[in-house]
Amino acid sequence: MGNIPTVRDARSDIQEGRPEQNIVFDRKKIAELGLTGREVAQAIQTNVGGSRAGVFRERGNEFPITVRLQESDRMSTLDLDNISIRTSEGEIVPVSTVIDQTSSRGPVTINRINGQRVTYITANLVSGVPLSEAVEAIRSELSDLAMPTGFSVVYGGEYEEQQKAADDFAMSIIMALILIYMVMAGQFERFLDPLVVMFSVPLAMIGVIPALLLTGTTLNIQSLMGMIMLVGIVVNNAIVLVDYINLMRREKNMPVVQAVIEAGRLRLRPILMTTLTTVLGLLPLSFGLGAGAEIQASLARVVIGGLTASTLVTLIFIPVVYITTDQLLEKAKAINWNPFSSSKEVELAN
Repeated sequence: MGNIPTVRDARSDIQEGRPEQNIVFDRKKIAELGLTGREVAQAIQTNVGGSRAGVFRERGNEFPITVRLQESDRMSTLDLDNISIRTSEGEIVPVSTVIDQTSSRGPVTINRINGQRVTYITANLVSGVPLSEAVEAIRSELSDLAMPTGFSVVYGGEYEEQQKAADDFAMSIIMALILIYMVMAGQFERFLDPLVVMFSVPLAMIGVIPALLLTGTTLNIQSLMGMIMLVGIVVNNAIVLVDYINLMRREKNMPVVQAVIEAGRLRLRPILMTTLTTVLGLLPLSFGLGAGAEIQASLARVVIGGLTASTLVTLIFIPVVYITTDQLLEKAKAINWNPFSSSKEVELAN
């Protein structure tokens, strides 16, 4: 990772361990002498660490009695060879005949996640490099790394949180679309008009992508938040237009094409005013001026780009979709089939 240009300060949390003496029991020899591993371990513990042999009582007070070798006899690891143990037959043998000693360094700290030992390797991003790009470079660099059996590489930290947040935002967008459709279906009392309005949501992406590219903004958490806001904002213009078309047809009995043209002419100014007030209100934030403002700037840029493009396209696309769906409904009514009609419309048709 230290050789990857998109990251810097790569480091591991493994520190140089403390010196320790490892004692490995020769269980075959221990069994041949009629001993057990516990007896050998107890002998070493008693001589080096000490064992409680009893209690000394004086005037109602109790003092534990610990037995172990003198300090001069347990100063070095070599003194372990002088420890003796009695076999089941009464013979005295040195502990060195049933153990092997190795010197090593033990870990200072041991980190675990769900009971599994982990080592944290961290790094910082080079200024201006997106997190996803840096992780992709690390994946490419480590793709040929031969891992020992039982070892694996897991990408966590901010990248893991970013992936979780992206999944949550995707679910939020889906839920937002469902709730918006349910509310509009209840207000329009029809199932088709909300679908026509929902066609304006994909149009917002026509402006979002160029806005991100032109301003050099990455697709981050704030950008995703802006998209969720955009889902609720862009449908407003379509609602105003579709609702006024229905009003023209219901109260003035206008043909669908004439109603669409009249509604587009009369609702053009309110739609443009709504869009301009939102865009101009977010414009200062999109500049990213001041400390910490760059974080929120991506949200404003997404909303400005998506709302501007969707407004201009909605004024043309939504009327076309409305007329097309109306023509399809007329053909469906001719064969007495209309899945989008409300119960009231079905009764009237009958």
